[in-house]
Amino acid sequence: MKSIFEYRDYHLYLQDYYDERKRQGSFSWREFCGNAGFSSPNFLKLVAMGQSKLSKVKACQVAKSMGLVDYEEQYFYQLVVLGNAENSEVQRAALLEMQRIALEHQVRVVDKEAFQYYESWKYPVIRELAPLMPGATPRDLAEECKEYVSAEEVRDVLEFLVKAGFLKKEGEKNYVQTEQTVIGSKDALPIAIRAMHKEMAIMAARAVDRYTANERFFNGATLSVDQDAYNKIVEEIKACCKKAVAIANECGNYNQVCRINFQFFPLTDKITGNGRA
Repeated sequence: MKSIFEYRDYHLYLQDYYDERKRQGSFSWREFCGNAGFSSPNFLKLVAMGQSKLSKVKACQVAKSMGLVDYEEQYFYQLVVLGNAENSEVQRAALLEMQRIALEHQVRVVDKEAFQYYESWKYPVIRELAPLMPGATPRDLAEECKEYVSAEEVRDVLEFLVKAGFLKKEGEKNYVQTEQTVIGSKDALPIAIRAMHKEMAIMAARAVDRYTANERFFNGATLSVDQDAYNKIVEEIKACCKKAVAIANECGNYNQVCRINFQFFPLTDKITGNGRA
C-alpha cells in the first residue's frame, strides 16, 4: 500500500487500506467498523464509496484503527478536512497543513533501484551516525560502531549514501539526512530486505550478552493463535513500530544509534483437530 503522503482523497485511502487487509487474510467491513468504534457494519464501506462522510470527530479513531500514529494520524485528519471542505478557503488551509506535515516528517521510500541500502547493517547505521558526528573521518565513524567495519568500508558507504540521496554532504566532512525516515517499498527487492533482517537478528542475539539490562531491552511471549489473531497482532506491531519512529523523529538531542527488531514467527506447524493442517 502506498504511503499516506501520496493520498489526497481519504475515501480512496480507506478503500486501499481495506483491500490491503483483505488481501492479507480474513478481514471484513464489519470488522473494520467494529475496530473503529462504529455500530453500523457497513458505514466505512459507504464512506469509501463516497456515499457518506467521515466526521472530523471520528477521523482520529478511524486513523488509530488503521494503525496510523502521530504525524500520519494528523495527515489523515487533514485528508478528512480536505475531503469534506465546502469552500476553497478550508481546502487551501487543509492542503497547506498537509504539505507542512509531509515536509516536516519527510519519509524516504526505498525503491528497487536503491536496494543496496538493505544489503548490510552498515548503510542505515552510518546514515544515522554520520550526521551526529560533524567533521568525523571514516575511521572515527568506524570506531563508534559496535559491530566491526573498516574505515574503507565506511568511506564506500558514505559515497553510496550521498550518491543515492540518503545523505547530503555539507562541507568536507559534514553530512545531513535528506529525509528523517527511511522505509522499504514492497518492490524493494525482498531478498535484500530478508538479508537485512538476518543480520539484525544475529546482532540482537549478540546484544543479549554484550550489554547490561539497563542498556538494552528484550521481551517476548509465546502465544497460541489462529490466522485472524495473527493478522491483528501484526497490525498492532506495525502501529507500535510507527509510534517508535515518530518518537525518535521528535527527539531533539540525538546521541546514539539504536535498532528495534519486531519478530513474530511460528514455533510449530498448524494443528487441526486431526493433526497437522
